[in-house]
Amino acid sequence: FFETRSNSYFQELIRMGYHVTVSGKIFLKRRIHLNSSAIVTALHFVSRTSCTAFGNSLIPNPKRTFGKQKLSYATVTPRSTISNLKGVNRVNCLTKLFGSNSNIDCACWDGSNENEFASLSHPGYSNTSFDANTHVGGWLAHRFNIDTANCWVKDVSKELTQFDYYSNTGLQRKPRILVIYGSLRESSFSKKLAFEFARLLEELGCDVRTYNPVGLPVRDPTLENYLKVQELRALSMWSDGHVWVSPEMHGQITGVFKNQIDWLPLNTGSVRPTQGRTCCVAQVNGGSQSFNAVNTLRTLARWMRMPCCTNQSSVPKAWQEFDDAGRMKDSPLRDRVVDVAEEFAKFTAVMAPVGEELNNRYSERKEKEKEGRLLTQAEKEVQKTIKESKQS
Repeated sequence: FFETRSNSYFQELIRMGYHVTVSGKIFLKRRIHLNSSAIVTALHFVSRTSCTAFGNSLIPNPKRTFGKQKLSYATVTPRSTISNLKGVNRVNCLTKLFGSNSNIDCACWDGSNENEFASLSHPGYSNTSFDANTHVGGWLAHRFNIDTANCWVKDVSKELTQFDYYSNTGLQRKPRILVIYGSLRESSFSKKLAFEFARLLEELGCDVRTYNPVGLPVRDPTLENYLKVQELRALSMWSDGHVWVSPEMHGQITGVFKNQIDWLPLNTGSVRPTQGRTCCVAQVNGGSQSFNAVNTLRTLARWMRMPCCTNQSSVPKAWQEFDDAGRMKDSPLRDRVVDVAEEFAKFTAVMAPVGEELNNRYSERKEKEKEGRLLTQAEKEVQKTIKESKQS
């Protein structure tokens, strides 16, 4: 990958007394066929923030900032031996870094109470984060500071078409849409575009929740119980479809976005958290139009077993397409966004009611009949090892 000693930036950090470790290789993640989010994040942040790698995970530390960065990936203590910690000691150390979640009822955010989590009275339905320390909630941030009297989404709403969600073959409720975006920057263009999608989908009669990636640790199995992780997974389970919006950076999606996907497992025991849920993809560019990010997002959706809407949006020179209030200017690019949102709402309305039947697979029925449930890959490997040992 690269030698830290030959990199002037890391040399400077080491000179200042920081302990810097970076994974020595880029490995392909078998389930996604894309470089790990930690490596992607390292590449994106190497020029402007400090970072430390625990195995293949970068630990965000909001207490240390560089320049104007509000959140950076930084080492916490000089010459720390934290990377050598294992198990409970490591979890306790990381908990101290991220802060305690003990003041929040975890059951409210982890989806364990399905009815409560789906209720419109859930505290997550707020314009800003429910908790300033953990950043959970704020699912209606797309409604914050909106001038409804001069909202272009309201203006085009009368021209939009949608299916009857309460017909005999419909969902009998509003389609549930989760919107995620790939930037931590407060005024990022991917966030602005994601919010426009959220507003349009609300006008199309959908129940929309946007997820704030701030505070989500980089993928680390020892942080499975972290609130932001549980919130993201619960939102995915709650949803009928996802809207994915990523900036294109260095010809690819950002590590911030990929990290969110990495936290969504392909399977949890006998549950497939994303299987059968629809997906809509979009990207923003700082320069000329490109489709690298949306192509990657489609690959991710396929590996997550999510049928993808055929239409998509790619917004070039995004800095020209949004006004000072963060709203999209009138243009053919904005019309395309409307097209995509309208089609996606219909696509989800058609797919969601039959999703369970579409995913009723012979191989999985066979496995459930034999084992009583779907096994994890680790469990299958153990069975294989036992079988081979007996044969030998």
